Amino acid sequence: MPVADQPDSGHIVGDSTAEPLLAPVDGVPPVLLTPAEVADAAARIAAGSGPLAVDAERASGFRYSARAYLIQLRRAGAGTFLIDPIPVAAALHPLAAVINDLEWVLHSADQDLPGLAELGLRPARLFDTELGGRLAGFERVGLAAMVERLLGRALRKGHGAADWSTRPLPDEWLNYAALDVELLLELRDEVADALDKQGKSEWAAEEFEHIRRTEPPAPKAERWRRTSGIHALRRARQLAVVRELWTARDTLARARDVAPARILPDSAIVAAATADPRTIAQLRALPVFGGPRQRRYSRDWLAAVDRARLMPDSALPSLTQPFDGPPPVNRWERRDPAAAARLTRARAAMGALSTEYAIPVENLLSPDLVRRLCWDGLADYDVDGAVEGLAADVDRYLTAGAARPWQRELAVPVLAAALRTPEESASALPATEESQAD
Repeated sequence: MPVADQPDSGHIVGDSTAEPLLAPVDGVPPVLLTPAEVADAAARIAAGSGPLAVDAERASGFRYSARAYLIQLRRAGAGTFLIDPIPVAAALHPLAAVINDLEWVLHSADQDLPGLAELGLRPARLFDTELGGRLAGFERVGLAAMVERLLGRALRKGHGAADWSTRPLPDEWLNYAALDVELLLELRDEVADALDKQGKSEWAAEEFEHIRRTEPPAPKAERWRRTSGIHALRRARQLAVVRELWTARDTLARARDVAPARILPDSAIVAAATADPRTIAQLRALPVFGGPRQRRYSRDWLAAVDRARLMPDSALPSLTQPFDGPPPVNRWERRDPAAAARLTRARAAMGALSTEYAIPVENLLSPDLVRRLCWDGLADYDVDGAVEGLAADVDRYLTAGAARPWQRELAVPVLAAALRTPEESASALPATEESQAD
C-alpha cells in the first residue's frame, strides 16, 4: 500500500523566487460571440493535442442560476479561447462534438461541471488539479498556491467573485480569465507526477471519475431554515413568517435570475418575523423594507407576512428542524451513548488513517457517511460478533453510500475494528507494518 512519506513531493518554490505571471504569453484572445467563431475555435482545438484545460466563470452572489457566463479553453497546439456562452448557447454543438471526447483538466471541477453540462458540454475523462493536490497531501490547494509551488509562477488573482454577467466584460477581467487556464495543463502534469510517486494515481482516477459521473444534488428540503439569524426566533408563527417571506423572495429571485440576498437580505426577513408588521407603513419602518428598491414589493412582502399570520396552527412549521439522517452530534451522548462512543472511536481511527496517508480525512471518506454508519448502520448487526462479519457489513454500507473502492480498502478494516467495543477493538485492530515485521 502506498504511504505518503513525502506528501509534498514535487518542485517547491519559495515566495521570493516565484515569477509573476501578469498576462498570457500570447496575449488575451478576443471573446468569441458568434456561431461562426465558435465553429472555428472547435476546428482549431480539434487540430491540437493532449488534454483540454477548462474553466468557467459564473456570477455567484449576483445571479440566481449557476450558469456559465464565460468559458475558457486551452489546448496544446491550439492556444487559448474565451467564449461568451450567452449569445451562442444554441450553437455550441460543433464545440461539444470536439471537446466532449477529450480529457478535461479543471481546478475544483465540481464547481464548473454543472453549468457546462447545461450547455451540452461534458467531458469523457477528467483530471481535477485541486482534488489531485488534496490527495497528494498539499496543504494549500488553491490554484495560485499550487501554480506557485509546482511551477514557480505567481498568478495575479482578484476577480473570481466578480459579476461575470456584466457586459461588456472589462479587459482586466478577461486577462484574469485567460490566466486561469494558461498553466493548467502544466500543473496537471506536475500533480500527476506527485500522485504517481506516492502510489495514488489509481485512487485519484477513481475520484475524478466519481466527480465526472455525479449529478448535482437535489435541493435540500426546507431550505428556508438556513436563513441567517433564524436561531433567534422562538415561536412557530415567526418561523412561518420566515418560510413565507423566503418562498416569496425565492420565487422572485428565480424569475429575475438575481441572487436572493440581493432582493431581500436574510436580516430583513428575520426582522419582519420578529416585528410582525400589520400594515405597509409598519413594514416600511423596518430596516431595508423602506429602501427605494424594496418599496415596490411592499405588498408582496406584507402578503407573505399575512399568510403566515392567518395560517392554522396545524400548518405551522415545527420548532425543531427535521433531520434527514442522524441528529446533531452534540445530542448523541444523551440519545444513544453507544453510538456516540462508536463515533468517537471511528473519528479517531479515520484521523490516524488521514495522517498515515497524508490525505484530508474528508477525502478519505465522507464524514456524513461515517456519522450515518455509527448511528444506524449497525442496527441489524451484533457488534460483539466476529470482526470479519462486521467488516463485510461495513463494506456493504459504505458501498451503498457511494464510497469508492480505494476508500473502502483503507477505511473498512479500521472502522470495523473501531466500531466494536473498546476492549474488542484493541485486539482486532489490523497489525502495523512494524508488528508484522516482528
